[in-house]
Amino acid sequence: MWNNKRFHSLNYALKKEFGEKIYKVSLDGGFTCPNRDGKVGRRGCIFCSDSGSGEFAGSRRKSITEQIEDQLELISKKFPEGKVIAYFQNFTNTYGEVEYLEGIYREALSHPRVAGLAIATRPDALPEDVMELLDRLNREHFIWIELGLQTMHDKTAEFINRGYNLQVFDTSARTLIEKGIRVVVHMIVGLPHESREDILETVNYINELEVWGVKIHLLHVIRDTALHRIYMREGFPLMEEGEYIQLVCDIIGRLNPKIVIHRLTGDGSKDTLVGPVWSLNKRRVLNTIDKTLKEREILQGYEK
Repeated sequence: MWNNKRFHSLNYALKKEFGEKIYKVSLDGGFTCPNRDGKVGRRGCIFCSDSGSGEFAGSRRKSITEQIEDQLELISKKFPEGKVIAYFQNFTNTYGEVEYLEGIYREALSHPRVAGLAIATRPDALPEDVMELLDRLNREHFIWIELGLQTMHDKTAEFINRGYNLQVFDTSARTLIEKGIRVVVHMIVGLPHESREDILETVNYINELEVWGVKIHLLHVIRDTALHRIYMREGFPLMEEGEYIQLVCDIIGRLNPKIVIHRLTGDGSKDTLVGPVWSLNKRRVLNTIDKTLKEREILQGYEK
């Protein structure tokens, strides 16, 4: 048990690392994406919004320090003091000149309340000089790198227009891990045409990689995305709440207990979410997952 949870939560891992509760503040580093600017493609991943999946990030019109201050103000009532992780969230946050990257990363790390960095990126945006920068930072600070796998299956990856195959992902992930850099893998549950077995094969692959963490996302259909247009045209089925909860419990039961679970569902905006609408009640979903794990006597890595 992890502080009375039946899975290895991020909250537990950060308290163990720092001895106190740690929040995240989401920042916009001013990036674009190679799958949008023409280097890889121009359409982007079909599920990604115009904000690059960073609806809750700060404003790129402000400096990194100003964004941190703004984000701290937003959480000041529930978290008036204490350390935070500076999370470079939207678009591809290693897609730039290494001097620029080092400048914004170190600006964030220089803030007195920042305990470390989380950097979301693509595995095809990690050239050697960026890898070397991340290696240096990791030796000096607490950092993790988030990579969007979504699925291990190249056929699905082509459908969602991910822009790289499994081999590209595998090479970058293993290079980071060999350097001792924490890697967090994003996977999506409910992608069109994927079966339960396909999803669990992705979980098995994540276990085999021996990553530090995983984010489990429910597929959201966001208004005005390519996925939304496909959904309106073809009407593929979306996950039902009970189906999703049972499948997440199956995933938890299979995941190596050393892997830190950062997320069990996604954060959707009621203003842009087309479906599944039930996912807006995130608290109910999380509580039901906890209840179901207990009822099925599942601990992470130990499914009965």
